[in-house]
Amino acid sequence: MRLVYLGFTSHWGKLLYKQPNVLNSDGNFLLVTPWLAPIVREGIYDPILIDAVYKKQNITIATAVFALGKYTQFLKDFLESAEQNYFVGFRVHYYVFTDLPEKVPAVKLGLDHHLEVLTVASSNRWQEISLRRMERLEKLIKSRLLNEADYVFSLDVDSKFYGRWGAESLGRLVGAIHPWYYKTHHEWFPYERRPESQAYIPYSEGDYYYGGAVIGGLAKDVYQLAKTCREQLDIDAAKSIEAAWQEESHLNKYFLYNKPSKLLSPEYLWDERKSKPQEIKIIRFSQIGWKDWRARADEHGNPGVKQ
Repeated sequence: MRLVYLGFTSHWGKLLYKQPNVLNSDGNFLLVTPWLAPIVREGIYDPILIDAVYKKQNITIATAVFALGKYTQFLKDFLESAEQNYFVGFRVHYYVFTDLPEKVPAVKLGLDHHLEVLTVASSNRWQEISLRRMERLEKLIKSRLLNEADYVFSLDVDSKFYGRWGAESLGRLVGAIHPWYYKTHHEWFPYERRPESQAYIPYSEGDYYYGGAVIGGLAKDVYQLAKTCREQLDIDAAKSIEAAWQEESHLNKYFLYNKPSKLLSPEYLWDERKSKPQEIKIIRFSQIGWKDWRARADEHGNPGVKQ
């Protein structure tokens, strides 16, 4: 048993529970978490029906993408594959953050799909891009998206869509299970383990390990997530602390104490370096393979992708 602090508004309640599993005894993904959040995977929903339900609500999905420096090279594949698979038939607004607006490709967008380029300052390290993402997302949602969008997603640009992604992914607060750690015991998760950091999670705690490449939910809930993570990042920065995996470490701390209402199985966040196992029926969205790692190298030539 483990002691976990679960947040409700400004109060903390103490709960004892076992680390949740992701797979059942047959090797398939469970349908729900212990807190009854659905784990979305192929075969448990009718895509035509669920899209039809949400289309009647006339919703807008804002999608933030960060493409700074070398990452602009991924925009074309990201956007072109998104237009074939991502919320087709819905009103979608892409917000592309970049320091190289002239390199944003001209991609034909579908009906009710729009793209806006937001020019930002350059960053020398991919870690800095990661660290600033929560701040930029927070400001965008506060200044515009609370009034302009119903749902918000933040997606990594060095990725590509390979299958349909629709309304089944919508929820109040949505996290994606990391493809490298869904079979791993929580003690081996790459959480931030230094108590000095605001992202600290002790070895005795943990539910799942969530990938920072996919964050979603209602605009007000993603705003609260981004704001809280930005505040925690600022506290760490004031103490010259950089969490193990930057904003992803703070995201996992936030999700531990503020449980997501819906989880996306790794079919919504795969990694091309991994072979597809039996429990993954389809790959919908995947990060880059080895051949494209050069774009994630920092000024010292160190790869910026963890396994």
